[in-house]
Amino acid sequence: MTNNINNFNTQLSLLEVDPKFPTTRFQGSKLKIVDWIWDAIKNFKFDTALDAFGGTGSVAYRLKKEGKRVTYNDNMKYNYFIGKAIIENDNIMLDDKELQYILTKKSKKKYPDFISNTFKDIYYTDAENHWLDYVTTNICDLEDDYKKARAYFSLFQACIIKRPFNLFHRKNLYLRFSDVKRNFGNKTTWDKDFEDHYVKFANEVNSSVFSNRMKNISLNYDAFDIPGKFDLVYIDTPYISKTGSSVDYHGFYHFLEGLLNYSNWNELIDYKSKHKKLKSTKSIWNDKHKIYEGFDRLFKKFSQSILVVSYRSDGIPNIPELSDILRKYKKDI
Repeated sequence: MTNNINNFNTQLSLLEVDPKFPTTRFQGSKLKIVDWIWDAIKNFKFDTALDAFGGTGSVAYRLKKEGKRVTYNDNMKYNYFIGKAIIENDNIMLDDKELQYILTKKSKKKYPDFISNTFKDIYYTDAENHWLDYVTTNICDLEDDYKKARAYFSLFQACIIKRPFNLFHRKNLYLRFSDVKRNFGNKTTWDKDFEDHYVKFANEVNSSVFSNRMKNISLNYDAFDIPGKFDLVYIDTPYISKTGSSVDYHGFYHFLEGLLNYSNWNELIDYKSKHKKLKSTKSIWNDKHKIYEGFDRLFKKFSQSILVVSYRSDGIPNIPELSDILRKYKKDI
């Protein structure tokens, strides 16, 4: 651990000219096209912006860099912590002492073993599950909410990069060790120690810290319940393809949601599932029959704002149908 700690760089200026958004492997991230999105909206006149389905936070982060007062929202708790770490937070970093505390197993402390017992042979090795048990427990001990959010974000990143397909959608630990030719993933990355990944991502998260001198906030609401008024609202809902299949972020990343609910994770799991996912939650955004109603309600709720919508061209609703719904509330589409 000593070498890892020595490589941890916290000497960063909060007024960095070009703070960097952390690398991410989250599905659905708009990081690769965020410059294109900004180019499409930069001429609108707005000071306050809401990212209603914030996800990885790449769009909210870009809006923050452009000097806007940003409200980030996501109904998943793990995403809310991402927003708290890099959107709401503007001056708090993890330092060497805190990193060492997180990564050190205390000899006199009795640690729980929920992950080790519950997820054996599902996502990670026994040693890795043990590491997750004590590191997650240590993160829970941090008192500063922003430090805790940054610590969790680093953990999420480390968890994802060690997973085949970067997801938790099935029991497939065996893929990491099968002696077969692969056209996905990177075995070297999978086999790299959790701690090495964690330190790398903690550095990246620290490098993302900056202040745009605005009071930006992170929320954890259903999009229909978000309070407040905004000059511009960015809407990037989960997608439903023309075949009717939806993107189930709750199912893809349930393990991360569980990490944030460690003390009562046991009560949230659907034990009938082989991969111990969380109990299913119904969403209007995953229902091909109700999603039209969802867009209508959302456009109506924010009808006084500039509305910016990201959606797939072959999705349900399709682009002409979305435009028709928008015309109920907007003159110019």
